[in-house]
Amino acid sequence: MTVPAPAATVRRAPAGGGLWRYILLRLLLIIPTVFILVTVVFFLMRLTGDPITAALGGRLPPDQLAERVHAAGYDRPLIIQYFDYIGGVLRGDFGTTLTDNRPVTAVILQYGSATLELALFALLVAFVVSIPLGLIAAYRRDRWQDAVLRISAILAYATPIFFVGLLLKLVFSVWLGWLPVAGRAGTRTELVMGGVDSPTGLYLLDAIRLGDPELIGDVLQHAVLPAVALGLLTAGVFLRLVRTNVIGTLGQQYVTSGRSRGVSEYRLITKHAFRPALIPIITVMGMQIAMLLAGAVLTETTFEWKGLGFMLAEYLKARDFVAVQGIVVMIAVIVALTNFVVDLVAAAIDPRVRY
Repeated sequence: MTVPAPAATVRRAPAGGGLWRYILLRLLLIIPTVFILVTVVFFLMRLTGDPITAALGGRLPPDQLAERVHAAGYDRPLIIQYFDYIGGVLRGDFGTTLTDNRPVTAVILQYGSATLELALFALLVAFVVSIPLGLIAAYRRDRWQDAVLRISAILAYATPIFFVGLLLKLVFSVWLGWLPVAGRAGTRTELVMGGVDSPTGLYLLDAIRLGDPELIGDVLQHAVLPAVALGLLTAGVFLRLVRTNVIGTLGQQYVTSGRSRGVSEYRLITKHAFRPALIPIITVMGMQIAMLLAGAVLTETTFEWKGLGFMLAEYLKARDFVAVQGIVVMIAVIVALTNFVVDLVAAAIDPRVRY
């Protein structure tokens, strides 16, 4: 009698191995991504010549201009300048601004918290607006409510931010007088924040630490219009994502089974259909951070919100390309790291992302 051969032993990968392999791969991909971005920004900035000539050309006699160019090393071969700059970036040195002679890292540390606070406010607005409206659009699919919300979403991310900002200022600041027209805070709040011990740079957090309701209210009032102007841009994208993915999950078998068991439509929408639909939103959030930072330049300029975007516009007007280059590189690094974190969250929630 023939004895059957023993079945082949199936080796299973250790639990969590796929996640750690995915994390390592994504972490390694950050290095070439940032390197390419730094390289592109460096050579694009050099298309107009050296930064000193671009910033001071026509303001100084030719001999003084040449002396400054030589002292800064901008008359050396471009490839040598490039490797010097890469070495400085690896040491955390992004150069010194030409207009106010400050280290670019000091500018980033001083104004970066303002941009971070605005981005967080804008994300909050985006979620508050897009999630409930996206659920309504999915539930009322192909009806007039769905049509109105889809058109509104398209208008939200297609309308220029500066136009939305000016319109909000005109209505709520000039006509109605409800909200401040510009700035991060009033004069008193700015003075108090300047004297706070160990400030975080996040005005709302510092105001909460001080426990002063007047300061908290002032900070929130100044944040409303910039956050809405920037948040609506992202809300338009999120609304369509929520609608599309909730419609997809509503057609799944487990939702149909729940409906047949008498589960309420509200619970089916908010619990059973919405949670699985969050995964694509989290995945796309990394790209939206880049959109938020790009939109922050126009938003901060429109509302005189003194963050990195505002300073980037000021340095551009002054043709201070050293400062512009450093800020753009730092924003690129932030976007790369943010996408890395978002990818990790998506991989932890949905195993399909990493396998």
